[in-house]
Amino acid sequence: MVGRRRQRIRRGGLTADPVRTRLISVGERMPGWVAEGVADYRKRLSRDLPVELIEIALGHRGKNRDPQRAIAEEGAAVLAAVPKDAHRVALDGRGKPWSSEQLAEQLSAWRMGGRDLALLIGGPDGHAPEVIAQVHQSWSLGPLTLPHMLVRLLVVEQLYRASSLLAGHPYHRA
Repeated sequence: MVGRRRQRIRRGGLTADPVRTRLISVGERMPGWVAEGVADYRKRLSRDLPVELIEIALGHRGKNRDPQRAIAEEGAAVLAAVPKDAHRVALDGRGKPWSSEQLAEQLSAWRMGGRDLALLIGGPDGHAPEVIAQVHQSWSLGPLTLPHMLVRLLVVEQLYRASSLLAGHPYHRA
């Protein structure tokens, strides 16, 4: 990283740089309770796993407009927001479901990989094929259809839970 030093984090005898995480999400204006929850978990994560929320405007949809065009617009904007060398993970119903413990293992691997992380949440019609083609992993939160705004809150809570597991913090009680 040029121009800034990363604080080193010590975990179980190993030293790793904190992973800067971008949560890139299609859709704007979260309901207040979602925004408060996301802000709370981002604050809890700020030292070990700083999370930056990037909101992408929905592609224009309407009666006489091809929905694929809106999806393509959203996909282009999502990809433009991804840092150059970041490890890209799409939140996608067809992705791999991880338990909290498995997510903690993933987080540990991402930290040791030394790359920043971009978690991508698509719009109401999912991700553009161009986005899926450029991700390193796809993560499913399960078979339920979830409101995209709620996915933001679930993701940051699960990141906090995974970080707590790795730190030996009692937040996670399995």
